Amino acid sequence: MRSGRTWLFDLDNTLHNATPHIFPHINRSMLAYIERHLGLDADEANRLRVDYWHRYGATLLGLMRHHGTDPQHFLHETHQFPDLQRLLVFEKPLRHALRRLPGRRIVFSNAPRHYAEAVLHLTGLEHCFDALYAVENLDYRPKPMPAGFRALLRAERLDPRRCVMVEDSIGNLRTAKKLGMRTVLVSTGSRRSPFVDIQIRSVLDLPRRAWRL
Repeated sequence: MRSGRTWLFDLDNTLHNATPHIFPHINRSMLAYIERHLGLDADEANRLRVDYWHRYGATLLGLMRHHGTDPQHFLHETHQFPDLQRLLVFEKPLRHALRRLPGRRIVFSNAPRHYAEAVLHLTGLEHCFDALYAVENLDYRPKPMPAGFRALLRAERLDPRRCVMVEDSIGNLRTAKKLGMRTVLVSTGSRRSPFVDIQIRSVLDLPRRAWRL
C-alpha cells in the first residue's frame, strides 16, 4: 500500500455549492425521469425519489434495485446542463488552498463522470487532483456503501489509516471512519458527531486546520 497522506474529497457541496442551482436542477430532472419511466404522477415520483435517497444514499440505487433502471441511461438523462458554468457557485481561492495540502488528492463522488469532469474543468480544479472516482468507477455502489470505498482503496492501493475523507455528509463520513479514515465535515451547522474529527465551514479552512488530523 502507498505511504503518505491521501485526501479524498466529495464534490457537490464540498468543493462547490450545489444547493442554490445545481441540486434543484438535478432533482427536477430525476422527478421527470421517474414520472416518465415509471408512469407515476409528480407527487408519487417525488415520494419515491426522496425515499430511495434516504434508504440507499442515492435515488439511483433504489431505482436499480426495485425497477431495473439502467444506471447509465438514468445518469445521462438527469445530469444534462446546457449552461453549467452559470449554475456553479464556488470559491476561486480553493485552488491555492488545495495545493497547500501535502500528499495526494482524489475526488470521490456519487455523481456521474461526465458531470464531475465538467465541474472540475469549469472551476479550474481539474489540475488539483490526482484522480477522479465517479459512481461508474465504483460499479454503481455509491457512498455511504462500504463497497464503493473499498473499491477505491483497492484500485489506488491505499491504507485507509493514511486517508482523510472530506465531505458534507455525516452518513458518508460514518463509513469512512469505520474503515479507519480521518474525517472532515464541511458544514456551517452545529451538529456534533463521533464520526467527525474536525468540522470546517469551507475547504478554504482546511490547510490551517489540517494539523489537528
